[in-house]
Amino acid sequence: MEKEIFDLFELQQKLKKGVECLFPKRIWIRAEVSAVKARNGGHCYLELSQSGDSGLVAKTSAVIWSSKYRFIAPYFESVTGSPITEGMVILIEVQVSYSELYGLSLVINDIDPEYSVGVKELERQKTIERLQKEGLMDLQSGLELPALPYRLAVVSAEDAAGYRDFMRHLHENPYGFGFETALYSALMQGAGCPASIIEALDRIMADGGDFDAVLVLRGGGAKLDLACFDDYGLAAVIAQYPLPVLTAIGHDQDYHVADMIAHTYVKTPTALADFFLGIYEDEDARLSSYLTRMRLAFNNRISLMESALSVLQARIAGADPRRILERGYALALDGDGRVMKGAAGRAKGDRVSVMFADGTLDCTVTDCRSSRQ
Repeated sequence: MEKEIFDLFELQQKLKKGVECLFPKRIWIRAEVSAVKARNGGHCYLELSQSGDSGLVAKTSAVIWSSKYRFIAPYFESVTGSPITEGMVILIEVQVSYSELYGLSLVINDIDPEYSVGVKELERQKTIERLQKEGLMDLQSGLELPALPYRLAVVSAEDAAGYRDFMRHLHENPYGFGFETALYSALMQGAGCPASIIEALDRIMADGGDFDAVLVLRGGGAKLDLACFDDYGLAAVIAQYPLPVLTAIGHDQDYHVADMIAHTYVKTPTALADFFLGIYEDEDARLSSYLTRMRLAFNNRISLMESALSVLQARIAGADPRRILERGYALALDGDGRVMKGAAGRAKGDRVSVMFADGTLDCTVTDCRSSRQ
């Protein structure tokens, strides 16, 4: 039987014709971005994939020509808050193309950014439901911060603006409050972020875990950049962590699963610094109030003692013999200087001093008569 032989080019032409006949119009497909690279010329090349329970099940290349990319890219970022990056699930309108040299490829004509946001939000809601079902949502809130938290482990990127803002605000506070901080570096965005933060949390415990609290800092960013903080694995680790975990991940519009699960969350790293400073300010105010009350109580006590002393001084002054003498009385003293309370026991020749208000008379007893005679 004679073999049917095709040239490679002929085969590729038949495949091209078949593929393009099968998909003559543009179609919408969903896929995960596994690689993306924007060229200097303005074209953007992507590698798209799909995974199943057994792993990777499909993979192909795609391109956005510069004439489309310069419009698609800024619009996508304005809606999602993030450029097209690895790990995103996107919904794209494509023209299926087949090249005799390069094989199958997809020419992207449009991207629906709302779909990417929706996919992340759906994953987020599923994560929240799972954490609630497993009883993990409120575990951190059961931990107690020390009255004056001092030793703080900080999980952040060393070059992150949010981390620098936190450190400056905390350590350069105008009150002179002192804190001890230790940085545990981690990725704070992207697909590797959850695993990197978990590894940093593990290092804290490996170092002894001798901290009053653990702080996870970032300081805001694009929505899809921060989607890693909605990761179930990261949230579950934070929920079951033995130390209080406080988060300051985003700006006012951001609220992530990691925030929900944490012991305490605030909007920004600077606000987290204010949180700790506020604890010390309250304690300082409390001590100042005690001091004021002690001073008031002490001053009242002194006033009462001064009043009692004044009364006593008045009594002493009233009992002063000199006051009696000033009223015309005299005070008699025997020869030994003792006060004489009567004439009894005195004999002729005894020496007696008689004190008056204006002076003293030294006398000699010449006679002694009893008033009872």
